[in-house]
Amino acid sequence: MGQDTPGPGPGPAVAAATPPVPGEGRTRRGVRVAIGALLLGMLLAALDQTIVSTALPTIVSDLGGLEHLSWVVTAYMLASTAATPLWGKLGDQYGRKKLFQTAIVIFLIGSALCGLARNMPELIGFRALQGLGGGGLMVLSMAIVGDIVPPRDRGRYQGLFGAVFGGSSVLGPLLGGLFVDHLSWRWVFYVNLPIGVVALGVIAAVLHIPAHRTRHRIDYLGTALIAAVATCLVLMTSLGGTTYPWVSWQIIGLGVLGVALVVPFVLVERRAEEPVLPLGLFRIRTFSLCSVIGFVVGFAMFGSMTYLPTFLQVVQGVSPTLSGVHMLPMVAGMLISSVGSGQIVSRTGRYKAFPIAGTAVMTIGLLLLHRLTPTISATETGLYFFVFGFGLGLVMQVLVLIVQNAVAYENLGVATSGATFFRSIGASFGVSVFGTIFANSLGPRITDALAGTPLPPGVTPGGLQADPRAVNRLPPAQRAGVLDAYSASITDVFLYAVPPALVAFALAWLLKEQPLRGSVTAPDTSEVLSSNPVERSSRDECARALSLLGSREGRRRVYEKITERAGLDLQPAASWMMLRIHRDGHAEPSLLAERMDIPLRVITGAARQLEERGLADRLGIPLVLTEEGRRQAGLLFAVREEMLAELLGDWWTAKDRPHDLVALVHELNRELCGSDAEQPHDGDMRPDHRLP
Repeated sequence: MGQDTPGPGPGPAVAAATPPVPGEGRTRRGVRVAIGALLLGMLLAALDQTIVSTALPTIVSDLGGLEHLSWVVTAYMLASTAATPLWGKLGDQYGRKKLFQTAIVIFLIGSALCGLARNMPELIGFRALQGLGGGGLMVLSMAIVGDIVPPRDRGRYQGLFGAVFGGSSVLGPLLGGLFVDHLSWRWVFYVNLPIGVVALGVIAAVLHIPAHRTRHRIDYLGTALIAAVATCLVLMTSLGGTTYPWVSWQIIGLGVLGVALVVPFVLVERRAEEPVLPLGLFRIRTFSLCSVIGFVVGFAMFGSMTYLPTFLQVVQGVSPTLSGVHMLPMVAGMLISSVGSGQIVSRTGRYKAFPIAGTAVMTIGLLLLHRLTPTISATETGLYFFVFGFGLGLVMQVLVLIVQNAVAYENLGVATSGATFFRSIGASFGVSVFGTIFANSLGPRITDALAGTPLPPGVTPGGLQADPRAVNRLPPAQRAGVLDAYSASITDVFLYAVPPALVAFALAWLLKEQPLRGSVTAPDTSEVLSSNPVERSSRDECARALSLLGSREGRRRVYEKITERAGLDLQPAASWMMLRIHRDGHAEPSLLAERMDIPLRVITGAARQLEERGLADRLGIPLVLTEEGRRQAGLLFAVREEMLAELLGDWWTAKDRPHDLVALVHELNRELCGSDAEQPHDGDMRPDHRLP
């Protein structure tokens, strides 16, 4: 390790010289309560990505404006996507606790107003307000974890936030359906209020964050310009052919304005000290390819998840709750393939096959969804949903991994957020374009289906398009024709998504497979399932991955490995205990056995070996290290640090190794060596035990 890797020094001296770290001075209960409140905040934002989908058909029936259904989703996505980088920088600069509380309040006000909305324009505006708060909940809740949890535990706790995303993907559609069936669609938004109030109270009472600030030159103008570009283009695609003709001055003007704003955005980003989207990233071929593929994945994923509940409820006549149940195969396929592909890549180091296979299966899934009919069986529908979700999952997690593996350490954080930003923008475009195609084809098809037949009093083709529930007032023959019109209009959108999916498939072949760094084999679930861009610094990304990998390694008998590499003839449990004594200055074997899930015979055997080898002495009841024990502990410490550093690949071996990366590895190593997170196993004490 050279001079960058000092040994830990004597235990008490190390403790005195070590600077305060996140989590120091906090009780375990206090941290857990604070994490629980942060999880509630994250749950609010994560649920709002999925809970609305099964309620949308009922919402548009009550408020009218089926042609603007997409904007209930798009307004939230655009606002939260644009706000995410601002919340992250403002939190660094002015303190995350107050900003997080502000985000909760904005989100709750938006939720209450959404529940009170009297028409579609009001609901769309209030959803945008809700999205502004939702972006803050996403980025700040995960950032605060880094303030209150030491690096060694960061991966484990942030894994809980990933679990919230996975759970919300399953629960969101079900809860949305249950509220619509048994209460009202307005409770999709009102449910946020009690959860948010509890989170606010707990945060105010127990969350105490160290008072440190990081100054930023926030790129307000760049953020405003990229949000304006996206809004203009999404408005053009959603209003074209519905509210205004495609050749109208309004639609042409929106397109021209959106393209024209790209020029000042590029100029601003070139001069910004901290650009919201560094243009230099696009010189990295892998980043550019993954951004386009991610855009298409977001396009297909969120567009489909928005309109499939409409097909299920209107065309097949299932209840909102059951439509949520019918969506589960898609979510299951997505989660299974996402987790499975991540595991395979972690073990093999090979990743190129997954985006190729994922985009191919996603394309097949879109073609299968195009085959949906009013009379198709639930089993066949579930199979089609599963295939489509499986394809999405194969590519989603691996794209994040590929981007992280392709960039230098200093660009790790911004490249991750950039790649997920394009997936978020793709999601907004997908919902918008799917909505436009659906609305443009539905009206003429309903008119053709009812041509030459008398309609019941009060029923018009326009009314049937605005209120899907009016279909039930038609005679059976007419109802079948209108349902066919709805079915064909919805399933056609999947056919239009096939060409972009084929483009993504072709681009996936152009990705170059590079040796995989160990530290990028653990993408966070929030980086995979969220519709918001991820906003973390390079150091935070590395700390999360290393702590997660470190804890996994700990479960794989890490002390056998470091003992062998240090050239010492010790039981792994003895090495662990020696490092623990070295860190704390002393240890009482009986207390260790009581506090930890380690058999007493393992603890006493380790203590006996240290005493017999002259590495530790009794000072009454506690054990303290001898001079030779401190020397061997220093060897173990250095080897453990080497093992952590090896996970970083060329980020660590580069001549201009970043200082904050060196400091992070030192800090993690101090915390992990001899810690509760890395405990020797019962089997480690068997004389005949060998490395697998």
